[in-house]
Amino acid sequence: MDSTITFLEKRLKDPLPGISSHKRFMHPGRSMDIPADLRSSAVLILLYPHENEIYFPLILRPKYDGKHGGQMALPGGKTEPSDENVIRTALREAQEEIGIRAMDVQILGQLTEVYIPISNYVVYPVIGYMDYTPQFYPDAREVDKIYTPKLTDLKGETLQRTITIGNQEVAVPGFEIQDTWVWGATALMLGELSDILWP
Repeated sequence: MDSTITFLEKRLKDPLPGISSHKRFMHPGRSMDIPADLRSSAVLILLYPHENEIYFPLILRPKYDGKHGGQMALPGGKTEPSDENVIRTALREAQEEIGIRAMDVQILGQLTEVYIPISNYVVYPVIGYMDYTPQFYPDAREVDKIYTPKLTDLKGETLQRTITIGNQEVAVPGFEIQDTWVWGATALMLGELSDILWP
């Protein structure tokens, strides 16, 4: 377990797979053009030990009329003016949404940023580690449910599932995790993490 965290921290200092990894998890028609008037946000991929394995939390967003309602996601949100950097954004948002102690998180590094066309956000994925199994206290306004998959659930072949996007049925790549389908920007970020760990 410690060797995996040490390897990951070291590997995150090297050049990242970036767009070559992201392309594996992009659905057809996803825009690659990044405009200048972006809004900034950050998410936290929080690794932690449990029963001799490494786990991380995913959240199910409540169903609402917004663009990402009812979707699987990583804890995170938009950058506030008081955030000195995207690491602070990721930690603050994770503490607010799933109730972790941000001060206990060791930052290992960052993945390649991901642009989300539908909401015009650029998302900075931050990877952190806690040396104990945390208790989660979800914010009911932001989180419908917390899933706790193993890191090794990201290992393996890229899968596809047909879902409805707008009025179209589209085959999208992603991960089957605890009987849920993880796709879109979250799959892009987790896919890059998988490619780093298991090239």
